[in-house]
Amino acid sequence: MSYQTLAAVDLGSNSFKLQVARVQGEQLYLLDALKEPVRLAAGLDKKKRLDMDSQQRSIECLKRFSERLRGLSPEAVRCVGTSALRVAKNASEFLDQAEQALGFPIEIIAGREEARLIYLGVVHSLPASGNKRLVVDIGGGSTECIIGAGLKQQSRESLLMGCVNFSMRFFPGGRIEKSAMKEAELEARLIAQSVEADFSRGNWEEAIGSSGSIRAVADLIEANGWGSGITADGMAKVREALLKAGHADKLELPGMRVDRRPVIAGGYAILSGLFAELGIQSMVPAAGALREGILYDLLGRMSDQDMREVTVAEFARRYHVDEKQSARVEKLALQLFNGIAPKNEAEKEESRRFLSWSARLHEIGISIAHSSYHKHSAYILENADMPGFSRTDQMRLALLARAQRGALTKVPQFSQEGMPPVPESDRLLVWMLRQAVILCRNRAEPGIAEMAVEMTSKGYRLRLPKGWLDSNPLTQLALEDEAAYWNAVGVSCQYE
Repeated sequence: MSYQTLAAVDLGSNSFKLQVARVQGEQLYLLDALKEPVRLAAGLDKKKRLDMDSQQRSIECLKRFSERLRGLSPEAVRCVGTSALRVAKNASEFLDQAEQALGFPIEIIAGREEARLIYLGVVHSLPASGNKRLVVDIGGGSTECIIGAGLKQQSRESLLMGCVNFSMRFFPGGRIEKSAMKEAELEARLIAQSVEADFSRGNWEEAIGSSGSIRAVADLIEANGWGSGITADGMAKVREALLKAGHADKLELPGMRVDRRPVIAGGYAILSGLFAELGIQSMVPAAGALREGILYDLLGRMSDQDMREVTVAEFARRYHVDEKQSARVEKLALQLFNGIAPKNEAEKEESRRFLSWSARLHEIGISIAHSSYHKHSAYILENADMPGFSRTDQMRLALLARAQRGALTKVPQFSQEGMPPVPESDRLLVWMLRQAVILCRNRAEPGIAEMAVEMTSKGYRLRLPKGWLDSNPLTQLALEDEAAYWNAVGVSCQYE
């Protein structure tokens, strides 16, 4: 399904951003952009919980964004949360309110997925080049480093340091002191050491910077006549100016935006540490960033260039999946899906994708151990870096893998108090995958010419060809156990 207008919402640790674009063929033309410095990361207390003030600022911002997004299809809008929401202990509680205010679902993405999307946004804003590029993005709570050539990425990492948390830690109250600056720069270098081997000079040919902190430093250098782009000499001038001011409120320099003052010292210290540790001599600021990457990723999903498909194929290869067996399970699961698919076209398409992906990956845990392989599969899907998939996506895949066999009372989402209930749409996918796994247990074509499936008032009913169950007594016994498993969680499961 294609849309004429796409929108991306970036719930960053420093600022919330909204980008709207028009689709023209395989190109995007930006229509509108909104940005508000909510300082979400500044609201994290010592227990890593978002305080009420930061939550309220965020909710009010999202209400304003909601007006601009009004009328857009949910499938044409992608909203992502980054570092602050990755670490916040009460993120799920906040997201309930945030989604209500915005009117669209919000996904929390992993650091390396954030890096992938940043690179995608950056390279689409630059002239085509075959050079290897180092892309650095300093956000409010994390810093992403990526190396790639063209659209292909080679390495990506997310470092737990950002302009907000560094500014709060080393420059409290806005004070900018020489000793604190030196300490912040050394800490940035220490953190960067973990990726120095893969990201130092020699692994790339040109350095590109994106997002607010890097562009703020570039603006200061250019507006004050200290050079073009970001160079070592220009960085030295910025450092001198910050220390001379002594306080964020006194940074009345050409090119210095008021909203950037509270976090410029932390952002500068991180950039300075990266320059020193990775051997960067100069850096070119780019216009593109995370939100543009989200838009191009959405565009790819609409034009059969879905990164998630690439990831699923790679995981199947990496974990040596039995392709014939996974194809049998996928075919049968989708056959069941076609019988009782959701009527909403967008929901139908997305549910179909997840059922297909889960069928193709349901046995990846066998590469670890055959015993309890479904648990190993779920662990991999929940915790591995899966480009294109958000945390929410991975949790959904992990649920399908974990619940593919055995007693459902042992699956926390189905039985544990305090866990959110499994949505009806996901429960249906679990049922379909389980039936396909059982019917393909012999690892051969099940020989079912046709079958009928329907939803009843209390669960599901599957009608198999007359005499098929009698001819397959082992499977019949497995289906009797299956009915008991579902009955234990309050769902009727009938076979005829």
